Amino acid sequence: MTEPRVRRAEIAIEQSHVDRVYARLAELRSQAEAMRTKGYELGHGAQREAVFEQASMLFERDMMVYHANQTLQSLDAEYEGLVFGRLDHADSEAVYVGRLGIRDAEFENLVTDWRAPAAAPFYQATAEDPMDVVRRRVIRCTGQTVQDVDDDVLIPEAVPEDMNVVGEGALMAALGRSRGEKMRDIVATIQKEQDEVIRAPWRGVTEITGGPGTGKTAVALHRAAYLLYRHRRQLGGAGVLVIGPSGVFTTYISRVLPSMGETNVELRSLGQVLDGIEATRQDPARLAALKGSLRMRKVLLRALRDTPPDAPTEMRIVYHGEVLKLTAKELDRLRRKVHSQGGPPNRSRIRAAETLLAALADKAEEYARDDGRSVDREELITALGERIDFHRFLVVWWPVLYPAQVLRWLGDERRLARAGRQLLNREEISLLAGALADPAGGWSVADISLLDELRVLTGPPPKRRRRSRLELDAEQERDSTTPRGPQRPEHYDEYSHIVVDESQDLSPMQWRMVGRRGRYASWTVVGDPVQSSWPDPDEAAQARDQAFGPRTPRRRYTLRTNYRNSAEIFALAAQVVGGHAERDALPEAVRATGVAPQIRTVEPGTREGAVQAAAKELLGSVEGTVGVICAMDRVPEVERWLSAQADERLKVVGSLDSKGLEYDAVALLEPTELVTESLTGRRVLYVALTRATQQLIVLASDDGWLPAS
Repeated sequence: MTEPRVRRAEIAIEQSHVDRVYARLAELRSQAEAMRTKGYELGHGAQREAVFEQASMLFERDMMVYHANQTLQSLDAEYEGLVFGRLDHADSEAVYVGRLGIRDAEFENLVTDWRAPAAAPFYQATAEDPMDVVRRRVIRCTGQTVQDVDDDVLIPEAVPEDMNVVGEGALMAALGRSRGEKMRDIVATIQKEQDEVIRAPWRGVTEITGGPGTGKTAVALHRAAYLLYRHRRQLGGAGVLVIGPSGVFTTYISRVLPSMGETNVELRSLGQVLDGIEATRQDPARLAALKGSLRMRKVLLRALRDTPPDAPTEMRIVYHGEVLKLTAKELDRLRRKVHSQGGPPNRSRIRAAETLLAALADKAEEYARDDGRSVDREELITALGERIDFHRFLVVWWPVLYPAQVLRWLGDERRLARAGRQLLNREEISLLAGALADPAGGWSVADISLLDELRVLTGPPPKRRRRSRLELDAEQERDSTTPRGPQRPEHYDEYSHIVVDESQDLSPMQWRMVGRRGRYASWTVVGDPVQSSWPDPDEAAQARDQAFGPRTPRRRYTLRTNYRNSAEIFALAAQVVGGHAERDALPEAVRATGVAPQIRTVEPGTREGAVQAAAKELLGSVEGTVGVICAMDRVPEVERWLSAQADERLKVVGSLDSKGLEYDAVALLEPTELVTESLTGRRVLYVALTRATQQLIVLASDDGWLPAS
């Protein structure tokens, strides 16, 4: 990781250039406004000239005003995030890349338009074909302020000693500067295998597997940028969806690939995939596994076909002085009949009305036969179908169903037992009902896929009332002042490409949710089976294959070099997971530091002091971030312990939330608790142990987490 002071210095350098760009932008805007004003003045003067000169002056006025307005429109449209990249070439000056080409008063280039040939290496350059680019830098701005920078080194051996490299590229630069030929060979190997993945064909499914620190995520993001540039016509219009395990991941993407985020890429975590709801809370492992199982689809289907809690249990309606009555048993039979004909309930109300009316007609004919009378069936159905009391009954007997409403119904154990008959055991029913009965905690990440399944099963609710002109005008005014991303229909499912990171952790129900968004998409799927926290990989693979559909071809790439962890840290992680993974499924860590991880024995009563001491020690020994990783249910407690250490570099994170993250140093508390809290045990501990790049301290009150020697 890069030292904070180096990052701050590099941000300051880029801020200085961005300030020059915006100062020049203000000058150009003033010039354009002056040109427009002069054009209008020229038009007024034309009215006083002779007729034969008037036409010429009016034409000149129109051209001046037109060009001035075009310039102002362009300058205003490209104002936000104007500069987003920099290219440092081996034999020439740096080139800044942005949304608009701008030169200074002496015609020196300040920003190169991203569409210009000189900017092409920002998208096209790779380690295999660096196009003379030593360092490619992404610049992330908010307004006119540079927030962060991140570098990609394409020619490590050409990085000058005085060139600072920020982000993951810093490690590649360090390896490239190494004197040993072995290190140079490793750099070339890493860059070559990653480049092959980036350039893989866009159609079908591209799977990227590899252990911790192999750069899977970075490769996937560079692949997305490369595909968008090379196949913009095929991919740009329908859009690209990038899905990650958490909001931290999507924030990282927005920093690394800002050029993607303007018009055609959506970044979402698994808790954000369903429009209108955002979830961040993680369920305990057993509950999450239950919610993610494919059994839940059948449970949900039965739940929405059950009688709604507030539905009437009897129908009485008067026709020609006679009371027609349908009992609870008869109403239940009619409900089953409507559902048996298929189709979402919210699209079946007309069918439900027709079924009720037919049953009432049958009842009237039955009464008439007993009395020796006849009934005009069509007249009865028409008359009752127009009655307000019939429609009032229909609305409550066959109500509009909403996904959140149906899922909350399953907080009733009796109702869940009916829906889960022969699918869930008694213990699972109690566990799931208890979780769904309490809405106070909000929805969990695992709930989002259930809600999305119910969205499809129930069908869309009736359209809302038409908004007034006043409401539409107010919305338009609000939108004009609020920056917005790509505007797509709700629950959009026509993306051209989908990127899924940490794919090994998606549950079968989550794969169904993601698959709906990619009905017409090609895929880039990133994961590591060894890190999987899902207990039934075969069920997940089945759902994943269904999400992909019958797409061909399907290609798989494996990255085998771990350049995040030191060899000493990864050796401990490999030892822990050794009995749960084949040796060739683990990457090779190539960077030795001579600093071995520390394993410290702590008593339960001394945990607080031990954590505080370890955090303080690590903050003092590294310049970058320090993560304190613990079991999920310990996070609030550990945060209290460290509340007095007010250092923005210090982060407390639960085991499951640590996936995809990276710290210069890590203090890991009670590894046995990480093993026991997860259904995949040592795999979760393996993930936690591989978050550190430089130093690792393990605080343990027992040695049960260590495999027997």
